[in-house]
Amino acid sequence: MTARIIDGIALSAEVRGQLAERAAALKSKGITPCLAAILVGEDPASAVYVRNKVAACEKAGMRSIKDVYSVDVDPAVVFARIAELNADPAVHGILVQLPLPKHFDSAAVLESISPEKDVDGFHAENVGALMQGNPRFIPCTPYGVMKMLESANVPLKGAEVVIVGRSNIVGKPMAMLLLAKSCTVTICHSQSKDLAFHTRRADILVAAVGRAKMITGDMIKPGATVIDVGINRNSEGKLCGDVDFDSAKEVAGAITPVPGGVGPMTITMLLANTLEAAERVAAGNAKGVAK
Repeated sequence: MTARIIDGIALSAEVRGQLAERAAALKSKGITPCLAAILVGEDPASAVYVRNKVAACEKAGMRSIKDVYSVDVDPAVVFARIAELNADPAVHGILVQLPLPKHFDSAAVLESISPEKDVDGFHAENVGALMQGNPRFIPCTPYGVMKMLESANVPLKGAEVVIVGRSNIVGKPMAMLLLAKSCTVTICHSQSKDLAFHTRRADILVAAVGRAKMITGDMIKPGATVIDVGINRNSEGKLCGDVDFDSAKEVAGAITPVPGGVGPMTITMLLANTLEAAERVAAGNAKGVAK
C-alpha cells in the first residue's frame, strides 16, 4: 500500500484564490487588509519566512508592512513600534517573527500586540478563547492542518489522535482544535515512555517535535493519516520532516510530504487570519453606519 499524498501546495493555491476574492470584495468597500511584520536580527531562516509572508500578502491583494531592526536594538524601540501599529486602524494584523534575540522578553512582546490584531494567535487572551472553544484567531500551523484534514475528508469524530510535540505554537492548540471535533487526543513529548506504543494506535498522527525522521514506518498504524509538521535538514542539507517519509508512505493511508505539505498552509492561514481581522473591522464599521 502506498499512502495518498495530501498536497499542501495545491490546497494552499486553492485557499489563497478564495482569500484574494474576499480581499478584493473588502477593497471595493474601501478597506485593504494589511499585515505588519516585525523582524529583529539577521537570522537567515527568519528573514526568508518574513519575506515569504510579505510576498504572499501582496499576491493575495493585501497590503504589507515590514519593519527590520538590528539584532542589538533596544526592546523599547520595538515595543513603541508595536504600540503605533496597534493604534493604526489601517493595520489589521501584526506579527513579530520568532525567535527574538536573548535580551528580549518574548512573552512580553507577544502580549503587547493587540488581541484583535494578533494574527499568529499567540496572545494569552486568544489562547484562552481557543481553550474555551471560541477562538478569535487560530494559530496558523494548526489552522492549516485542520484545513488539510478537512480537504482530505479524514474522519475526525471519535478518531484516536496522537500528537508528538507539546509546543504552544503547534502541539497544544492542535490538541484543542481536535478535541473540539470530538477526537480522543493523546499528547506525547520528550518524556513520554514507549512512544511507539502510542503512535501505533493513532488513526491520525501529528508529528511536531523538530527531530528529523524520528517517526518511522514501524511506528505507524496501517491506514493512519500522518501529518508531518517538522521542518529539518538531513545530513545532506535537504529538507525533511519529523517522519521518515519513505517508510511511512508504505504503511499510512494518507500523508503530508516535506516540503510541500503543512508549510505552504501555514502562511496561507496567516493570510486568512489577517483577512478575517479586516472583515471584522468592516462589519464593525457597517454596524456603526447602521446606527
